[in-house]
Amino acid sequence: MFEQARERILAALEVAAEAHGADIVDVEVVGTAKAPTVRVRVDHADPELPAISLDEVGAHSRWIGEVLDFVDPFPGTYTMEVSSPGLARPLRRRQDFERFAGQTVSVALVPGEGRRKYTGVLVGMEGDDVVLDCDGERCALPFEQLRSAKLKPSFDEIGK
Repeated sequence: MFEQARERILAALEVAAEAHGADIVDVEVVGTAKAPTVRVRVDHADPELPAISLDEVGAHSRWIGEVLDFVDPFPGTYTMEVSSPGLARPLRRRQDFERFAGQTVSVALVPGEGRRKYTGVLVGMEGDDVVLDCDGERCALPFEQLRSAKLKPSFDEIGK
């Protein structure tokens, strides 16, 4: 149930985001059927701009709320949370894996045979694979098999 609602919300927000100069980084639906929470991570559409501010997140919250009201994803009430992507920014689109090449990422694959979790330096996309350098070993992970991926911040670099 939540995955269908997430997809509907994400599609509607991505259409509206362009007019607001925003990038919908991710949408997450959590909680219970009686008390769902919709978490929206928003950023500037222009990657050259500095990190999105709290005031800008607040301004985006208004139109995001209007889109959610239009989509009406749940029969009862729900909670909406809008935030910046944060340091552990989720990666979900092919262009995210190109944009953040050179950064350290953690990736989880959908359940299946073999290894499911990887951490390494993102090389980028090659065909349909997300490519990581995992301690000198090249790891090509099928994009369609990704369950989650996010930047792994290095706190040693923060503040330099």
